[in-house]
Parts: sequence; structure tokens; C-alpha cells
Amino acid sequence: MSGGSSESSPLSGQNSFSSLSSFKDLELSSESGCLSIVVLGASGDLAKKKTFPALFHLFQQGFLQAGEVHIFGYARSNLSDDGLRERIRGYLKGASDEHLSQFLQLIKYVSGSYDSGEGFELLNNTISEYETSKNNESGSYRRLFYLALPPSVYPSVCKMIRSYCMNPSSHTGWTRVIVEKPFGKDLDSSEKLSAELGKLFEEDQLYRIDHYLGKELVQNLLVLRFANRLFLPLWNRDNIANVQIVFKEDFGTEGRGGYFDQYGIIRDIIQNHLLQVFCLVAMEKPVSLKPEHIRDEKVKVLQSVEPIKHEEVVIGQYDGYKDDPTVPDESNTPTYASVVLRVHNERWEGVPFILKAGKALNSRKAEIRVQFKDAPGDIFRCKKQGRNEFVIRLQPSEAMYMKLTVKNPGLEMATEQSELDLSYGMRYQDVKIPEAYERLILDTIRGDQQHFVRRDELRAAWEIFTPLLHDIDAGKLKSVSYEPGTRGPQEADEMSRRMGYVQTHGYIWVPPTLAKF
Repeated sequence: MSGGSSESSPLSGQNSFSSLSSFKDLELSSESGCLSIVVLGASGDLAKKKTFPALFHLFQQGFLQAGEVHIFGYARSNLSDDGLRERIRGYLKGASDEHLSQFLQLIKYVSGSYDSGEGFELLNNTISEYETSKNNESGSYRRLFYLALPPSVYPSVCKMIRSYCMNPSSHTGWTRVIVEKPFGKDLDSSEKLSAELGKLFEEDQLYRIDHYLGKELVQNLLVLRFANRLFLPLWNRDNIANVQIVFKEDFGTEGRGGYFDQYGIIRDIIQNHLLQVFCLVAMEKPVSLKPEHIRDEKVKVLQSVEPIKHEEVVIGQYDGYKDDPTVPDESNTPTYASVVLRVHNERWEGVPFILKAGKALNSRKAEIRVQFKDAPGDIFRCKKQGRNEFVIRLQPSEAMYMKLTVKNPGLEMATEQSELDLSYGMRYQDVKIPEAYERLILDTIRGDQQHFVRRDELRAAWEIFTPLLHDIDAGKLKSVSYEPGTRGPQEADEMSRRMGYVQTHGYIWVPPTLAKF
């Protein structure tokens, strides 16, 4: 699958974003006029490592035009315009000094608190100066606020935006707000936050970002499932034995122990990132690609999830986690969790979805692993070699591969496990795969909420996990210890076997490289 004729060669790097733009332009109206992008929390790590680089890459690709866009940083730090530019310069890679300088000149900085009208009034005046200075023929003023901030300040910041910084009613345009996870710690806190924000903004103004929904292979899931005849009859309980959605990191909390201990791996990864991937794997075909139709189906599948059983949960904590002085000695916070979800509907009845995430493990990866049932009538006696699996590697080394049993080349009738492999690094050598934040910021500018979390979807997600989280917080489930650099708790592997997962021994997928050819 990684080969191909010259006629089907990938697009050049210059056009690598065409699929990102041309398809969506069919349904989303083109807008023009002043675009003001405000990064709140501009001096923080998220802004300098993710938000500003994403904006820079969109500028490089021509999605942000110097004549239309201006970027404003807002934070409490006492910085000048040049001070912020120098702070983020080192994170903006892959451009000439001239191009980098052009982008940095689009950035201005405003200092102020997050709960005082004085700072936001100054911010609004600064934005207005830019808007009125432009020869804006369309008269459209568009304002995008990116909250690269902790959720505790969302309500006060949003009140300030609503009171001082909304798009002027005398002009056409819009005001949109991007908020980062975590969206609460449980159902009650999430609903409280949603209610507070809902009093200030309409649902179509709020963009709850989950960057996993911007990943290339995650965005490919709907295409794979519903554009390929091959998968339509296979994607159900008659053929699939189990599904694993896995997130692994090979490092621990690394100085963030105190912060992490407030949330744990389920709140940090499983309840949002992995659950969003689960929705796309398990949902029914939407009526169309309109954002609301897709999100309707995601809500339906979340509402079909049965209550989580304690015997289908394993939580763990790596040895050394509590050596961090900011972590309480009695902490039960899981750094690893394996949770089984069961969907009560016609398609998935009886198929376990195993969501696993952990820190300080033996590798770094995120993948979806769909394991099919055994082929009936094993005439080749190859059942012990392993089952067919369809694996979607989300990161690193993006790939899709199908594990198959094939004849071992030679004179003997012997079988072995091999794969049909679509590795993106080989197939799309000249194509730059956009970062997730680039896609999602561009979607927000275009008003496309397909890859953002709707309020009722967020509620359904918390309804699944809140009872389990409260039981863990109350000590009803205890974290088992595991050694750093291992697969995690042995109890998790044992549970996967109980769920019917059959591990393939002796087969390791190796990403192909050009060095082989």
C-alpha cells in the first residue's frame, strides 16, 4: 500500500494544505475583513509552545494574511511588544528571518489582570485602533479569543470579554472564544462552568478545544469508516472481538506532580482525548458532514455506554511518583488506567472497548487497535500466530496497517504474520502534516465546529466517568504500583486477556524507512 505510480504521487509541500481548505470551502462561506486574534495567557507555556507556533504556521501557509490579521497577546506579565516577540521567537521554526519578522510585527502585547475591567478596556481600545486603521471595505470585524489559561479563570475572563471586548454592534462580523480542557473535574463542576459560560455566549460562539480532534489520523477516521466499502460490513460485533484505544508516555510527571495529582490520568487523557477517539470509532454514520449531524451521532453513542464496572477497571501509580515533594504521601491518584467501555446497541453489544493511558511506560505512542475475531475452520493451524488487527497509529510515525496471516516465502507451506502498511512518512514524503492546533484554530476562524466538543456531548462524557472518578477519589479503588519503563500494571494485561484480547507474540511492526529501498 505504500507504493504507487507517479500518477498518484502525493501533492507538493506547497499544496499540502489544499485538502484542508478546498473541501471545507464548499460549505463554508468565505469571509473577509479585519481579523483580531487575542491570545489570553500569552506569556504562558501553552501559548508559546502551541498557540503562537500554530498561528505562525497558518501565516506561512497563507491562511492568515498580513493585510487582514493582527495578533494580540494579553497576560499579567509586564512585557513590551518586543518582549513578547522575543519570548516566542525561539518556538517559531522553519522560516526565513524575513518571513519570521513579518509575522512578529503582527503581534502586539497588552498587560492586565484577568478580573479587572481596566486591562480589558485597554485591550479593546488597542484592538479597535487596529480595526479602524485598516482600509476595511467589507466593514467586517472578526474577533477570536484564545484562552490559554487555567479553567479557574474562565468565568471572570469571559465576563470581561463580554463586557468590554465584543465585536462592535455597528459592524458585521463575530466574536468567538476558544477554551482549553479540562472542562471541570466531574459532572457538577463541568455543568457549573458550562452554565456560567452559557450565560455569556451562545453555543456557536464557544469552541471547546480537544487537540486530539485535530490530529491527522483522527480526522481520517470518518473517511476510513464511511468512504470504504471494505469496512462497512466488518465494523460490528459479528467480526470485531475488541477495540483498544491506547495512549502511552515514556516519562513521568516531571515537576508537574502537584498539578497532575489534582486530576490524574483519567481526567487528563481518557475522559477527553481517548473518549473523543472512541466516539469516532463507535458512532453511526451521520446524515451529512455538517458539524451538528456529526456531533449528534457522537452524543448518541456516548448515551449508549453502560455504567463502568469496578471489575473492568485497573488503575496504577508508578513507583517514584510520590517522591515529588508537591505530591501528597497518601496520594491514590492514578498515573495509569485501563477502563472497559461497553456500548449497548445493535452494532456493538458484547464488544469491549478498552481505553488505556499511562505515564512512565516503556514507549511513547497513541494508537487505535481493532482486533477481529478468529477465522473459523483453522485449516492452516495458524491461530496461535495471532489475529487480524487494523491498527491506526496516531503518534508518532503516523500510519495505518492491517495485520494479516500470509504464507512465508519458500518451499514449505508455512505461515507468518505480516502487514499491509500505509505509513505516512513513506506515502506522503513531500506533504507537511498540519499540527492539530493549526487545524482547530483555522476551523474556528471559519466557524466550523465539527471538531469541537458540544455542551451536551461534554455532559454525556462526564456522566460516564464521574461515578468512577468519585469512587477513586473516595478510595474505593486503589492504585496498584508498577515499575517505570514497563507496560504498566500486570493486572491491566490480565484484564485485557479476560476481555478477549489475544496478544501477538513474535511480531513487531517496524515503521518503514527510505533506508530500506
